[in-house]
Amino acid sequence: MNNKKKGIICIIIAAFCFALMSFFIRMSGDLPTMQKGFFRNVVAMAVATIVILKNDRDFHIEKSNIPLLLARAIGGTVGLVCNFYAIDHMNISDANMLNKLSPFFAIVMSTFILNEIATRKEWALVFMAFIGAIFVIKPSFNIHTYPALIATLGGLAAGTAYTFLRKLGLRNVKGSIIILFFSTFSCLFTLPFFIINYKPMTKMQLLFLILTGISAAGGQFFITKAYSNAPAKEISIYDYSQVIFAAILGFIFLNQKPDLLSIIGYVVIISAAVLKWLHLNKSLD
Repeated sequence: MNNKKKGIICIIIAAFCFALMSFFIRMSGDLPTMQKGFFRNVVAMAVATIVILKNDRDFHIEKSNIPLLLARAIGGTVGLVCNFYAIDHMNISDANMLNKLSPFFAIVMSTFILNEIATRKEWALVFMAFIGAIFVIKPSFNIHTYPALIATLGGLAAGTAYTFLRKLGLRNVKGSIIILFFSTFSCLFTLPFFIINYKPMTKMQLLFLILTGISAAGGQFFITKAYSNAPAKEISIYDYSQVIFAAILGFIFLNQKPDLLSIIGYVVIISAAVLKWLHLNKSLD
């Protein structure tokens, strides 16, 4: 098996893991969002610590990289909290689709953070993706629109975090250090809310939260392995299989069925992602 095939398999497994994370979050029931976020990050923090101790034994962070790590952690934490809130209040496939706007938000944020000027085609694809998002959000002046707007905000925060992640990558900051910093920051951020608004959990709820953390850690592991085997331009499009996995899990176990407008939105956003992928491959050939 060549490296590209290994990368594709790994990114599809990662997408399935993240879809499972969304499913387990929903299955954990009516617990506070911050409580769910805390458990998700505790597991990730533990995994990152074990990896560093096993492979690197080096927790050193350059002072010049701390502002970038902090910006990535803030964006990632806001994105995570918004995503978890959305998962609890709308179809998990819709929530996952709106979260997948993050690569398009990254194009926008790269203009300001990295001074990378997007081409006209890239701006057209961003516009196309946002048109698709309107079909999923279905804007209206009622409370039902609120979770979708929160999900979109989560996509913006995640896109911003990915932009800072790219900047850290250009400085050769190790992935395990970035994950540990982000997870630790998220734990510290959610901990006060977790303590103040703590809600007793059943054994099943605790199990689902632990499975959430394990699934998230699995997703992070496989997506890192995927991009170590093949460049993003060749395999990134397969990450959108997460939406398909989430839709299947939602349909089978939660009796969730995306409506026609949402399906149209999925098609438009994924089409924009495919065109973006083709444009990137053509420009780098």
